[in-house]
Amino acid sequence: MRKNKERRITGILSKHRRGFGFVIPEDKEETKGRDIFISPEDMESAMDKDKVTVRINSLGAANGLNIEGKIEKIIQRANKEIVGTFVSRRGYGFITPAKSKSSEEVLVLKRDFNGARSGDKVVGEMVRWPAKGRQGEAKIKEIISRKGEAGGDVKALIRAFQVRENFPERVRAEASSIPETLRDEDLEGRRDLRDQSIITIDGADAKDLDDAISVERLPNGNYLLGVHIADVSHYVREGSPLDKEALKRGTSIYLIDWVVPMLPEELSNGICSLHPGEDRLTLSVTMEIDNSGEVVSHEIFKSVIHSKERMVYTDVSDMLEDGDRELIDRYSHIYPQLLLMEELARVLRERRQEKGSLDFDIDEAYITLNENGIPVNVEAAERRVANRIIEEFMLAANETIATHFFHLELPFVYRVHEKPSPDKMVEFKRFLQSLGVQLKGNPEHIHPKALNEVLNEVRDTGKENVVNTVMLRSMKKASYSVDCLGHFGLGMNYYCHFTSPIRRYPDLIIHRIIKETLYGNVYGDRIKALKEKTLEAADNSSMMERKAEELEREVEKLKKAEYMSYHIDEEFDGIISGVASFGFFVEIENTIEGLVKVDSLDDDYYIYEGEAYRFIGRNSRKVYTLGDPVSIRVDSVDLEAREIKFVLSDPDSRRKE
Repeated sequence: MRKNKERRITGILSKHRRGFGFVIPEDKEETKGRDIFISPEDMESAMDKDKVTVRINSLGAANGLNIEGKIEKIIQRANKEIVGTFVSRRGYGFITPAKSKSSEEVLVLKRDFNGARSGDKVVGEMVRWPAKGRQGEAKIKEIISRKGEAGGDVKALIRAFQVRENFPERVRAEASSIPETLRDEDLEGRRDLRDQSIITIDGADAKDLDDAISVERLPNGNYLLGVHIADVSHYVREGSPLDKEALKRGTSIYLIDWVVPMLPEELSNGICSLHPGEDRLTLSVTMEIDNSGEVVSHEIFKSVIHSKERMVYTDVSDMLEDGDRELIDRYSHIYPQLLLMEELARVLRERRQEKGSLDFDIDEAYITLNENGIPVNVEAAERRVANRIIEEFMLAANETIATHFFHLELPFVYRVHEKPSPDKMVEFKRFLQSLGVQLKGNPEHIHPKALNEVLNEVRDTGKENVVNTVMLRSMKKASYSVDCLGHFGLGMNYYCHFTSPIRRYPDLIIHRIIKETLYGNVYGDRIKALKEKTLEAADNSSMMERKAEELEREVEKLKKAEYMSYHIDEEFDGIISGVASFGFFVEIENTIEGLVKVDSLDDDYYIYEGEAYRFIGRNSRKVYTLGDPVSIRVDSVDLEAREIKFVLSDPDSRRKE
């Protein structure tokens, strides 16, 4: 066996803006799951997301956890262009990357400005890669937007993530050729549900309405739940330009008030969207559900519906939670059905909780922008009874479809969430002990019920959001797979995504498989072909989902930082939401998080105790730990880095150990 110092590892570089980075190995087993630390001196000319070969220097870690290495070779450049903000200084300029995690600025010589001015969002073409003691160099090839132009910052991020906003001409042409109304031949082989009381419930701003619901009480006392999903596969044919483009995109991306859709608007907001008062093609699953929440029978079929109402979450919640008389009178024709929906959703939720399904109640941000793209309000998004009704009904439909097709043993795309690693659970158990909370069971074989008990114990204690967050960080990420590995977080053995084919490709390919199965067309060579197609869909959709989530986070961080830049020196109450060696993070009521650097605590020398998630004063014994309430003042904001700095406004209020 070769000595460790001679080992070479291939992986993807994640480079920090301060110059160091980590290489994530292609084969994690080679490093026992650890990433490889690269110092600035050992970086060579590599840039963020480059594919590189690393020579291992030592098995000692730079931070106690990681292997150290030196980049030997750049196998493939991730980007030949850099997207960001242009700044000119005395005859030369720089491009600061739009991505907050991207590393260094690149130089632009005056002859290569090409009309760009300070503050513009630009695309630069790399003409010289960075090296030791020398910056990379680029020339301006495109001006995305001028300084201060509305939406320019979001456009730059979209471009930086290599997300295509516009559809190719062939795709637009195909979308434009699709009829805007139904024809007689579209209705062949479909069950006619147009007379039934079917409605949609969505956010007020939603335009792509892809799920509709109906509920009735059966003579035997059971519920009949109908989930009716837009039949996108009727219009997006396998192998067509629309289909190929949808596969590449994998998902729609939602950026506050901006959407990068998976499908052109003619479909996503038009013929596929389940608008009220319009005949629409759907794929329906009806489920008979008993009073314990068990699905005792189900049926899957092609259908046509005529939505009776386009309801919004706030109105439905105001009726069911507050008894809003005006709204109840306006929707008196469906109000009894809404009451039945609330009742059934409660039954389904209780059954899920009994099985151990985790219900993370983490606040999400709702950001309001004005016409110039400037954030004017940030608050915690409401998750009310109407939102929960739709969640429960979609979960029931997804589980029913996945269970049905698992037992048919056909190629399929499952939504999977594997068990957390024992190491993560040991760490989480230690964190809970610091809060006086006990996690029952063996970390090697943790059951979601044990985690649910923890969530119930901390509910309404002030530490709920922190425990939710740390628990979520201790989990593995959900993904798509052709193997049915179960969904740990939901406590389900079988799960898939079936209910959003307008905005997710796995749902679209599942619809095709369902329809082919209904007509007995899945056998022989078709099964072989579907195995390849489902594998491609699962892998690509998982990758594109990660990219979409990262882009959505970057845009949210950008707008939160911009919002707080208008509130410098203002004071807020919050809780400590994260602890690191360099300081602790504080989340204030509107979900915005900022850093309190430990060197700003000038009343004592504070010792970092990582395992206890806290700082403790050497002399005063004052403690700052995860979940503690604190008062802060907004100190500064770095918009390019999306970093918000807080300082404590009342440091004398801390408890002592």
